[in-house]
Amino acid sequence: MLSDKMQEALNTQLNKEMYSAYLYMAMSAYSSYTGLKGFANWFMVQYQEEMLHAMKIYSYINDQGGQVKLAAIEQPATEFESPLDMFEKTLAHEKFITKSINELVDLAIVEKDHATNIFLQWYVTEQIEEEGNDNEIIARLKLVGEDGNGLLMVDKELAARVFTPPAASEGD
Repeated sequence: MLSDKMQEALNTQLNKEMYSAYLYMAMSAYSSYTGLKGFANWFMVQYQEEMLHAMKIYSYINDQGGQVKLAAIEQPATEFESPLDMFEKTLAHEKFITKSINELVDLAIVEKDHATNIFLQWYVTEQIEEEGNDNEIIARLKLVGEDGNGLLMVDKELAARVFTPPAASEGD
């Protein structure tokens, strides 16, 4: 059973994950608008992953006998300076989410909520991957700079990304 404090913190994280999905959908829409279909695809896959993250928390709260409380989702930015700007904002956002997940783990430890601590370890690992992916793409974008051909090569690479939901044993 979740403490009131843990339930409130998980609901807050659920909202952050929903905002993450909304942010990446906005980035996908902007990428599509600017003709970068590969970037649009990458961000749409990211949107799908964030929705999965949110739904895992939603299910966990319910499974623990808690009450899910949905909150308003803030409107994300709809315009960006460049693909590099989008990925720098993506990395900054993922660092914010990492900090938030770490704070949830800290709270679970203080609350002696071992089940929630174990549940959150999947997110800790996921955030390592998220930040690593963003750093890799940022490095590529800095490497190509203003070169249109290089940007189109990165766009083509990002077009190959597909959403692969984790197997049931990977965090359920």
